[in-house]
Amino acid sequence: MLLSVVVPAHRVQGYLRAALDSVTAQPAGEDGRAGRELIVVGAPGGGPDLAIARECAERDPRVRVLVLDRPWDLGAARNAGARAARGSYLLFLDGDGLLLPGAVAEIAARLARERPDVLRLGHDRVDWWGTVRPGMAVPAAANQLFRRAFWKAHGLRFTEGPYDDVLPVHRAALLASDAGTLGSLDRICVRHRLRRTGTFATTPGRAHFAVIGAYDRLTAETGGDPRIVAARTAHLTAVLDDPGRIAPEDRAAFFRAAGLPGRYTAHRARRTAGAGRARVRAAARAGRKSLRARVMKALYRADLHRPLDPCLAVYGAYWNRGVSCNPAAVYAKARELAPHVRGVWVVSSRHRDRMPPGVPYVIEGSRAYWRTMATATYLVNNSSFPGGFTKRPGQVYLQTHHGTPLKTMGLDQLPYPALTGGVSYERVVAHTDQWDFSLSANPHSSEVWDRVYPSAYEQLPYGYPRNDVLCTATPEQKDKARAELGIAPGATVLLYAPTHRDYRRGFLPRLDLEGLSRALGPGWVLLVRAHYFYGRSAGTAGDRVVDVTGHPRVEELFLASDALITDYSSLMFDYACLDRPIITYAPDWDAYRAARGVYVDLLSGRPGDTPGAVATTEGELREALRSGAWRSPEAEALRAAFRERFCPYDDGHAAERVVRRIFPVRPG
Repeated sequence: MLLSVVVPAHRVQGYLRAALDSVTAQPAGEDGRAGRELIVVGAPGGGPDLAIARECAERDPRVRVLVLDRPWDLGAARNAGARAARGSYLLFLDGDGLLLPGAVAEIAARLARERPDVLRLGHDRVDWWGTVRPGMAVPAAANQLFRRAFWKAHGLRFTEGPYDDVLPVHRAALLASDAGTLGSLDRICVRHRLRRTGTFATTPGRAHFAVIGAYDRLTAETGGDPRIVAARTAHLTAVLDDPGRIAPEDRAAFFRAAGLPGRYTAHRARRTAGAGRARVRAAARAGRKSLRARVMKALYRADLHRPLDPCLAVYGAYWNRGVSCNPAAVYAKARELAPHVRGVWVVSSRHRDRMPPGVPYVIEGSRAYWRTMATATYLVNNSSFPGGFTKRPGQVYLQTHHGTPLKTMGLDQLPYPALTGGVSYERVVAHTDQWDFSLSANPHSSEVWDRVYPSAYEQLPYGYPRNDVLCTATPEQKDKARAELGIAPGATVLLYAPTHRDYRRGFLPRLDLEGLSRALGPGWVLLVRAHYFYGRSAGTAGDRVVDVTGHPRVEELFLASDALITDYSSLMFDYACLDRPIITYAPDWDAYRAARGVYVDLLSGRPGDTPGAVATTEGELREALRSGAWRSPEAEALRAAFRERFCPYDDGHAAERVVRRIFPVRPG
């Protein structure tokens, strides 16, 4: 075996799956000389990282999962992986790194010609905006190969604590250089995905002073080798200038402790030159606000000096469309468990007619809105609050989201600029910085949110409050929902709920609704719900075709139906809680996937990916319904696997868990 890839897996759930796939997907080559194993080392206690690693190991026998028998330490994890390795060479890939396509074949070709003890690999880095830059000049464990026999013979080991790779990486380079066995491969093989938050490298503090001690020890062990002195100066300067590592108030102390050449004041002056000019340019680009908006913002700034109201919560849903979704379920449960907390909804003026009688609300942009935003202690939304508000210290913001992600979201949309309508991703990221909590419907959602909305919020793996009613539904509730829709007893009810297309304006279903209704015959009813982006009507109706686009509660439509027909709507993940048939009708799957990108291959037929029967043409859809394939044992088995993957947290008590975590619940 040529290569052992060791991947430490700790708090990288949004990145780990792609890292592992980047290794296992590499071709072995026609002669098999690019054979490899993948060793994933996780922390004790399990968690999402180990779950992802074990899932990968179940699919691929080349993957092994180890668990540390001690509290997590990066160096200890790498050492454990090295001890278990069987390959001729070691590669220590980070859990948020990637092995680029073709890298293993290129490495194998190089090692077929020569067998260096250390092979430095070309590498780069990509930030959360998708900008690729050259890799850092500082040698690191993740961008080079080490011959395993060489590593073992010289007793090389990662140290414990921060900067664990300084000592072994530089020692290996010196030993190989002196022996003439240090090689380099210019081809870019490794990509490091920079993370905005949640890593040691993005947490400023005095813990980063440990890099000084690491180089002091290395200098002592190597007798003050001039090559180490130069490397030390370069690395310590890079750490000093990194705002994610050294806080401004600690920089002078770090500079002195590191013994860097010159004076810190001169170093600082060089780094800050031009900052004033940049601020002037930014101010010149700022647009002028309308008079009313400026007045409102001035009053809002005054309200920010008012004390927060500990008994006030503000709610919003679907960009101010009224009371719905997860915030509605949280609102209802908070009234039950924390009645002393008054809830107020934000609604746009064009949707104020949707507000139920007796529910307090403010109109977005109004004086009352800005005062409410300034003084409410609790903020709950499934999208965002309008106008750009300043989150105050002491305010608690819960982002509930409004669906399990099938299509790409957040920063994963960057490769699809034509479809995002000029979205400012800087504002997206600034918005995530306001969140204190992010609600997760399932482990898949947790992985995605962690990566595409990079900030320091806490994930709440509680399930969706809006689905509580689905988990506790009774036959009487189903009958009531049908009666309110005027559906005769005994009818078979299909809910057709397609999503919107970024590349298409208006609701244009690729389905002859009246034709389908006639083909099914009497006894069938087709409920049609267009995406809310298209307004309150689907523009279609008939004897057995009912337009329910304007219905205020999609959960009641779920209860009334016997099956869901959808394409790429996230409603499928919620509907699965009912354990009723789901039919995927995807006539433009290839176009949709290419235009927007998806996380789940609905048409693959794999358990966990496909929720049930699949049709790509109207004829196939009609046949699936007439033949009974939509509720066959095969479809039921697919639905069971889909539910297991996407509904593990939904048990009817998600809203209660959320309220008890966010609000002060009084006993009794």
